[in-house]
Amino acid sequence: MMIKSQNYLAVLVFLFLVFACQKETIPTIVDPGVATLIAPLDAETCLDGTSINDSQSNVTFVWSIASDALSYEILIENLLTQSSQTYTSQTNEIKISLSKAEPYSWSVTSIGEFGSVPAKSETWKFYLAGDEVVNYAPFPSVLITPRSGANVTPDINNLVILQWTATDVDGDLSRFEVYLDQTDGTTLNQTLDYQEQETQLEIEVENYTLYFWKIVAIDTNGNQSSSGVYSFRTN
Repeated sequence: MMIKSQNYLAVLVFLFLVFACQKETIPTIVDPGVATLIAPLDAETCLDGTSINDSQSNVTFVWSIASDALSYEILIENLLTQSSQTYTSQTNEIKISLSKAEPYSWSVTSIGEFGSVPAKSETWKFYLAGDEVVNYAPFPSVLITPRSGANVTPDINNLVILQWTATDVDGDLSRFEVYLDQTDGTTLNQTLDYQEQETQLEIEVENYTLYFWKIVAIDTNGNQSSSGVYSFRTN
């Protein structure tokens, strides 16, 4: 009886060790690395597109190989129409057909094994060259604050700060038109000269009111672009 008990105990110990070893050998899920964007260059005119017809060109997007990435998702947004499309690639390069003479942004998300956390790259902007276009409109301004849908508390003088950034591939930004109203953001509030990439402006508002605002950037040739309309509510 003693021998059987000892054998039984030995089996239990053996099974425990087997299961313990199996737990220790469970593979760790590794998140993919962040890809570095290479081309098209940020805030530049893309001249490397291959013309397909009068309105479209093929553009080759290139980024660095990210560690532990099995595939990539490329997000392309037309900054004029604010429409976007996602493409998938198994390599660090993809060719995409786009409309000429329009501004775009792009980013790459690295996709790893199942259960890992995808990693998103920086977002770059570029203008796709158009036939016989020698000067391009500014990139649509990026509205920073107030964020759309935000609640904002005016200061003691009933002022709030509007803040945005703007860039232009030609480097000839001239001025901004600031639109602000309580209906749809189509009422011109004031115009100010361009001084630097990030701009802020104090404006007077009423309490407990819904506002709509947008920024129109204009260059020295009269080319212009609109940021799109954001809204905010004052407290």
